[in-house]
Amino acid sequence: MAIDIAGFITYLKDHAVEHGFHIHDERHFIETYSLRQAWEVDMHPDFACDGPLDLNVAFDVEPRMVLSLEDQMIQMGDDYQEPEGDYRLPLVFNWALPPLAAPPELVMLAAELAGIGGMELPIEVSSVESSGALSATAERRLSIVGRKELSLVDVMMGRERLCETLERCRAVSEYLIEHTRDWKPVELDEG
Repeated sequence: MAIDIAGFITYLKDHAVEHGFHIHDERHFIETYSLRQAWEVDMHPDFACDGPLDLNVAFDVEPRMVLSLEDQMIQMGDDYQEPEGDYRLPLVFNWALPPLAAPPELVMLAAELAGIGGMELPIEVSSVESSGALSATAERRLSIVGRKELSLVDVMMGRERLCETLERCRAVSEYLIEHTRDWKPVELDEG
C-alpha cells in the first residue's frame, strides 16, 4: 500500500502531544462490506485531564479514493512523479462539553471561535436541547466541530505537518475550558 494511514495516525498523536495535548484513547474501525476505515483519537489539552472538555479527532478514509491513488501510483511505475489529482479526506475535530445551564449566545460563540480557528480550522457551532422524561429539565449541549481537508498525496509524501491546525485546535480548546464555568455546566447524576 502506497499510503500508510496507520503511520499517519501515529504521527498525528505524537505531534498532538508536542503541541500540548494528552491522548486518552484511539479506535480503528473497518467496515467489512465497503472496507471504509475510520480512526478516532480522544484527547484534550494536557492541563485539563479533569475535564470539562473532551476532544474527539476523526479521520475517515474512503477506500475508493485510496485505491484510485494507488492505481495512479502503479501506472506511474518506478518513474518518480507526484500523483496528479485532488485526493482529499476530512480530519474532523469534535469538542464536547457537559450539558450547560447558561449556554452562550451561539452567534457570539461562533464568531469568537471563527476568529480563533481562522481559515486553517473552520469551526461550526450548534446547540441541541433534549428532554428525557417529562418531569426532567431539558438539557442543552453545544456541538462544536472543526474540519480540515487533508491531501492524501501530502500524507503519502510526508508533507502534512498539521502544526498550525493543532495550535488553533489547542487555542479553541483553551477558550472553551476558560469560558465553560461561565456557562454553568449541569451536574450529572452518576446513578
